[in-house]
Amino acid sequence: MLLGVLCTVPALRAQTLESVLSPGPVIKGHVKVEHDCAACHVRFDRAGQDALCTTCHKDVGQDVRQRAGYHGRLKPQACRLCHTDHRGRDARVVDFDPKTFDHRQSDYLLRDRHAQVECAKCHVAGKRWREAPSDCHSCHRKDDVHKGGLGLQCADCHNERKWKEVDYDHDKKTRFALTGKHLEAKCDDCHAKGRFKDTPRTCIGCHKKDDDHKGQYGDKCDSCHGVKVWKPSSFRHDTDTRYVLRGKHRSTRCAECHTGHLYRQKLGTECIDCHRKDDKHKDTLGKDCASCHTERSWKEPPRFDHEQTRFPLLGKHADAECKECHKDQLYRQTSGQCIDCHRKDDKHQATLGQACGDCHTERDWKTTRARFDHQRTKFPLRNAHAAPKVKCSDCHRDLRSYRDAPLDCNACHKKDDKHEGTLGLRCEQCHGDTSWRVAGFDHARSRFPLVGRHVTTKCGECHATARYKEAARDCWSCHEKDDVHKRAYGTACEDCHNARAWRLWAFDHDRRTDWKLEGGHRKVRCDKCHDQPAPKGKRAAPLDTACIACHRRDDTHDGGFGSRCEQCHLTDDWKKLRPRVH
Repeated sequence: MLLGVLCTVPALRAQTLESVLSPGPVIKGHVKVEHDCAACHVRFDRAGQDALCTTCHKDVGQDVRQRAGYHGRLKPQACRLCHTDHRGRDARVVDFDPKTFDHRQSDYLLRDRHAQVECAKCHVAGKRWREAPSDCHSCHRKDDVHKGGLGLQCADCHNERKWKEVDYDHDKKTRFALTGKHLEAKCDDCHAKGRFKDTPRTCIGCHKKDDDHKGQYGDKCDSCHGVKVWKPSSFRHDTDTRYVLRGKHRSTRCAECHTGHLYRQKLGTECIDCHRKDDKHKDTLGKDCASCHTERSWKEPPRFDHEQTRFPLLGKHADAECKECHKDQLYRQTSGQCIDCHRKDDKHQATLGQACGDCHTERDWKTTRARFDHQRTKFPLRNAHAAPKVKCSDCHRDLRSYRDAPLDCNACHKKDDKHEGTLGLRCEQCHGDTSWRVAGFDHARSRFPLVGRHVTTKCGECHATARYKEAARDCWSCHEKDDVHKRAYGTACEDCHNARAWRLWAFDHDRRTDWKLEGGHRKVRCDKCHDQPAPKGKRAAPLDTACIACHRRDDTHDGGFGSRCEQCHLTDDWKKLRPRVH
């Protein structure tokens, strides 16, 4: 028992301290947290109390954060400046005077007649001020003669000045602009019993009784009738459709063509759709009947222009009668190829194909020379080949051999080939069609371009015969007599000599061989070392690079010190020795 009493002492002491420090009882709304000071106060932080207030009063906190409502429009300040507690259960912590309240500090601005309405008309007793509705319909439900048919947006038509004063623009605020006779119509003529929602916007919705077509032409009355007057029809077939009425089509009644529903039945605009029974050509000429027939009369002589076909009538064809080419009324099946009518006139026996018009004309079948253009063939005639120097029979043996005539030079000029075929069959590489004689040959296009002294050398010095390709291209073949080395350095003369002058030679022994010339070796003549003919394909005969190979007679030691003479002797002078290194 003693232990239980001791345990309760701290709790009694804490409760006593809070009771002693409390400035007074809280209001009824805060009774539940009266003994929990931390619910409203933050120790040592008076500013933290405002955050606790907005945590419990969520609607006020939301207004402050969004800067909306009364509290959101106030200058930021502590809650306790207006709402103080601990003044008793029945204390008023809200000092609000409706008479002096400025409604502009709320979310609903009072304008015109609303400014004269008493507060109790909108703010019902027992509910918070902020819970008052802000939409028109909540207060004006009894004034809505449309019974909700136009929705709840009363402000679209009514204003705050006077409820019965309607300001409504039918053209801008609806999908049906009022024009013509519709401007004179009363609202009730279209909106029965004040209901505006779901009012039909189609003509047939109001004018069904005026439809003399009984729905045959659909419900798009405005395509024929206008808003100014229902009768007569304002439809113009020429401008309102893609089919202009001409000739007898103008006197034809609408029902003769439009037999079904005007919009469901897609009426064809082709002549053949109505005149199929009149088509004697059995659809072989297509559906463009108007190219021959007119709207005045189907049987009227045709206005056919043969120039617009694939076969314009030219020359003697213009004098030919239709039946000479068209055996029946299936005109399109008539061939347009020359050979089909002139096969008996083809002296080439089909060797040149069927394009007779390339050579022959419509004026006269035998007139060919002026029409045929040899420049369009694979072998254009130029210079010496052109007429009258060359006749057709010179290349073409007969009328059947025009196309297979050879195109290469050798076929005609084989007898003129002095090279006996060694240069191939492409004579045009050197010869021209102006004259068979060669004006000038560009040796740079050959396998041996001419440079240096070769440019001034006469052709006959290298080319002994006209078989030019057989001429050798290596130096040795022409300069064997100039080889004073007797082939000691091989036959690749170009390694040292050049085409400018035979005596101008240069050979870099250090860079082009594996044995550099140093000291006294630089003054030694080449043939002192290279005294043997070079093997075939070699620049020079291979030599031993050891000193003893050349200086054996200079070896006073008789081989006593071996064959590596360079260990003691210098290349500048054989008698000079290297400094001895111990």
